[in-house]
Amino acid sequence: MGVLIIAFYFLFPAYLLFYSTRFSIINKIGVVVISYAGGLVIGNMHIIPESISGLQSDLMGVTILLGIPLVLFSENVVKWAKMARTTFISLLLGVVSVVVLVFAGYYLFRDAIPGIWQISGMMIGVYTGGTPNLAAIARGLGVPEELYIMTHTAELVIGAVILLFLLTGAKPFFGLWLKPYKKGEQKIQPEMEVENFENYDGFFKKESFKGTLKAFAVSLLIFLIGYGTTFLFKGDAKDTAAVLTVTTLGILASLVPGINRIKSSFQLGMYFIYIFCVIVASKADIIALFSVENIALLINLLLYISVVIVGSLLLHSLLSWIFRINVDEFIITSTALSNSPPFVPVVAAALRNREVVVPGMIIGVIGYAIGNYLGVAVAYLLK
Repeated sequence: MGVLIIAFYFLFPAYLLFYSTRFSIINKIGVVVISYAGGLVIGNMHIIPESISGLQSDLMGVTILLGIPLVLFSENVVKWAKMARTTFISLLLGVVSVVVLVFAGYYLFRDAIPGIWQISGMMIGVYTGGTPNLAAIARGLGVPEELYIMTHTAELVIGAVILLFLLTGAKPFFGLWLKPYKKGEQKIQPEMEVENFENYDGFFKKESFKGTLKAFAVSLLIFLIGYGTTFLFKGDAKDTAAVLTVTTLGILASLVPGINRIKSSFQLGMYFIYIFCVIVASKADIIALFSVENIALLINLLLYISVVIVGSLLLHSLLSWIFRINVDEFIITSTALSNSPPFVPVVAAALRNREVVVPGMIIGVIGYAIGNYLGVAVAYLLK
């Protein structure tokens, strides 16, 4: 049974990604959501033998340390320097806003939410880089499985509402005080293909195998180095050091053209992240998770995350008004930070402005890079 469970961890996300290219409903629901659901179902059938508990924890660490560098290989730090001034300012204002609101939320809810310093670090990560950063920071900070699931569940609920708002009412609302976008205002046009992000159409083809294998080999080397750093530290610092090491090496590897141009690296990295999601969900007791005792905690989490996300959005808009950032660029920055790059083209289409797609994508990939550092730093500072 233990062998079958381990096989499920690896095969379930693979099947989801394969069939996501054929059935759009999978992408509409979200691979991460289905991964959590599958993990919760298998875990609460009480068929997982206690003997593989240690192996589960080891696999969680391995998948994160392999996934993070792969996600970062598609970065291009050199192109960051070519960002338009307003794009960079908008990014900076968005990051400052979420940090300010995380601190404010911490002091508002610190007596109501146990482990809020860890949750604060995860909120920084998920706002700047999405699920990869959230999972990496949770692992680096030693967040209990139940608390991780509850936090991400609450974040997904609030995030879905915010995304709907960004797609519909955000432009007329924020346009009341932010200046309108002028066509041709955004001059940045580096090469960046939207389909590089979470599109698995070509991932399972034979032609992609060589690049995928190359990306995995480099990631495996980085994983071994990251794992080696754990012997230099004690306690929770071990996982933190490993996560930050593979993040740094992943960014450095992206400077090598032969690695940066591998089209399948991001998709392979997300596959490992989804494996992590299935495993961590399978370790959670859903009855205890949503028991009467935890209802108050879940409500407080929803309130805290609402304060952070809605508050940072409003503060970001105020700062954007002060710094003369246009409404389209503000909205696309908020989308890239809070929902990650794959949602940028969707929101850009709703704005009817293709010119903001590229800067939005760049902001999103920068978020992947800085999220782990910033999240860990804020968490330990609050601790």
